[in-house]
Amino acid sequence: MQSRKLGTQGLEVSAIGFGCMGLSGVYQPAVEEAQAAAVLHRAVELGVTFFDTAEIYGMQTNEVLVGKGLRPFLGRVVIATKFGFDLEEARKAGRPAGTNSRPENIKAVAEASLKRLGVEVIDLFYQHRVDPNVPIEDVAGAVGDLVKAGKVKYFGLSEASAQTIRKAHAVQPVSAVQSEYSLWSRDPEKEILPTCRELGIGFVPYSPLGRGFLAGGFKGQPNDADFRRFMPRFQGEALRKNLGLVETLTALASEKGRTPAQLALAWLLSRSDHIAPIPGTTKVARLEENVAAADIALSANELAAIEAAVPETAVEGARYDERGLAMVNL
Repeated sequence: MQSRKLGTQGLEVSAIGFGCMGLSGVYQPAVEEAQAAAVLHRAVELGVTFFDTAEIYGMQTNEVLVGKGLRPFLGRVVIATKFGFDLEEARKAGRPAGTNSRPENIKAVAEASLKRLGVEVIDLFYQHRVDPNVPIEDVAGAVGDLVKAGKVKYFGLSEASAQTIRKAHAVQPVSAVQSEYSLWSRDPEKEILPTCRELGIGFVPYSPLGRGFLAGGFKGQPNDADFRRFMPRFQGEALRKNLGLVETLTALASEKGRTPAQLALAWLLSRSDHIAPIPGTTKVARLEENVAAADIALSANELAAIEAAVPETAVEGARYDERGLAMVNL
């Protein structure tokens, strides 16, 4: 698979990465360790070198799972993880909640993540959500200290505003910004992508398939264990209207001998040479389908047809509820 450079500090990853969150049960039950390892191993075989986890995924268990699964490939892969949520608040709320980016906590999380992953250095360390109670300059400085100490290679931000990105980058170079970005979530196009281009920062779209929706496999209401139950676009009338968009994309994909997921990922890859999406899955077949999108070249007419199939203005419902939206673009 082709590689892509994120930032100007030397970070280089596969064009399509792998989001590991779902292995620990977010939309469906967590998978067994053997199944997770099989998916991770197959990803490496297919040329994926970029794997994304976080302290909060599976309440610290996802890092362990990923560390074990990728242990045979250390030195060949890039593992990104994240700090910044308040785990105690999250446990009480039953969902990501609260922030804690105090410098002492950042350094404590780094030490714990190193142990859980079983590595000597964290390749890419993101602030998962901006902490309104801690100046971003202090956050960048703390990560900078970890870089100087040889415990972190590269610094990243997630769901940060353009202003925050600029402030952080002035203190410690930001290699990558991660935010939700897909055919049906195009907010980064307004300010974040232009800012990243200007500053030479890579961009990592999470949920590049709309939390599985754009892959065409989501039909009914999310159950009580599914994180998507908190998201307005997966509820009621909004869900019904949005399903029509996926049907249009699926029909377009069929005409081209592709799947809707492949068109959605190929569209993202076409946006910039410094974008590396991280779709996740628990199934090897889906993984193979997603990775194949890296080889799809789309013409200007094809890109226009894809955008017309899922126009941003036709998407019904917000990507997060009010509680989730209050934690992004800070």
